[in-house]
Amino acid sequence: MEDILALILIFGGGACIAMAFSPIGRAVADRIRGKSASAGGGDVRTEFAEHKAALDQELEAMRRELAELAERMDFAERLLAKNREGQRIGPGQ
Repeated sequence: MEDILALILIFGGGACIAMAFSPIGRAVADRIRGKSASAGGGDVRTEFAEHKAALDQELEAMRRELAELAERMDFAERLLAKNREGQRIGPGQ
């Protein structure tokens, strides 16, 4: 049993050391330290910021269109109500 445990520790430890010195290990270490992964990481953030700005502009345009449609619907409702009031006037006139 001790032989198996020793083999696992030797090969497992060697694999961990090899992983630590590989580019993947360095990237994981940088990520843990809080450093930017690379220059490409900044590009992704810039791309996300640009995408967010575009979505914000589109959302604002949709809000303006919705407000305009609400105004048009209010106008149409007033016209219909005005027309109905004209029809309600009694036969004496």
